[in-house]
Amino acid sequence: MKLSDIGEFGLIERLSGILAPPAAPDLVLGIGDDAAVWRFAEEFLIATTDTMVDGVHFESGRTPWTTVGWKALATNVSDIAAMGGIPLFALVTLTLPSETEIDAVELIYVGLADCGREYGVTIVGGDTVRSPTLSITVALLGKAESRDGRPAILCRDSARPGDLIVVTGTLGDSAGGLRRLSMSAASDDPLVQRHLSPRPPLAVGRAAAEAGIECGIDVSDGLLQDIGHICERSRTGAVIRAADVPISDSLRAAYPDDALALACTGGEDYELVLVGDRDLLDAVASMIGIVPLTIIGEIVDDPERRVRVLDEIGEEVDFARHGWDAFR
Repeated sequence: MKLSDIGEFGLIERLSGILAPPAAPDLVLGIGDDAAVWRFAEEFLIATTDTMVDGVHFESGRTPWTTVGWKALATNVSDIAAMGGIPLFALVTLTLPSETEIDAVELIYVGLADCGREYGVTIVGGDTVRSPTLSITVALLGKAESRDGRPAILCRDSARPGDLIVVTGTLGDSAGGLRRLSMSAASDDPLVQRHLSPRPPLAVGRAAAEAGIECGIDVSDGLLQDIGHICERSRTGAVIRAADVPISDSLRAAYPDDALALACTGGEDYELVLVGDRDLLDAVASMIGIVPLTIIGEIVDDPERRVRVLDEIGEEVDFARHGWDAFR
């Protein structure tokens, strides 16, 4: 059996099965969510990590180095946002071919520093390793606020039938930007900018946790695939209304025939999906001001844990895939 046979999430499931069940009494949340959470004294700490590899997640010949650094940290900030947490400190590991230009490495760090200032993250160290391929790995530590002795966090396993599903911002712009980048579009193209320099809505995640929302995820692998993670962990299904999926004018203009597919399956938007009852979601909307929240569907009882997209007449919209899988 090969990795391509089981995919990224099948691999994670198999590796999780090898590890002994967590015995640490202070562990709140381990494998299976956007980040790990544990108690330390009176605090609740959050940890996540992500890697970007040249030729897989970006192409060095057509990607500005500063945006490589920005995105490497921003993707981790998105995981903390998806937990409703506060990012604090980061460690950065670079693997570098010996012939890498020093200017390139310094520009990566300019991007990292810019993103750190934007989101209140301090880079405190890391490692550098010689490698035939350039890659950048960020490990990000944060914290969660405490409520009645428990962490106020968003998890994937807290959705219930009848809950509404909302998303921030617009979806599909990053996938559209990647497509335009492959056609040699300029880096200042609006869609390309959404792909190269994501801005996770950190304040929304914190507001959701503060308001009492318990379920959320970021849109990294694709809207349908990420909602599928919630359905799998919560043992539910979901129904999405195609007409309500928020799509930008730029994406509709660039790809009118593919805009919905890009929005539902494209990934790397790093927007947030929140799941909860209307009163709590209304409370979040009143707290965050100008960031748009759009209701796109609801959680349903479904033993098959499907995520279905319905058009205006209730017919199911089929897509060739639901999102990104690293090994397929």
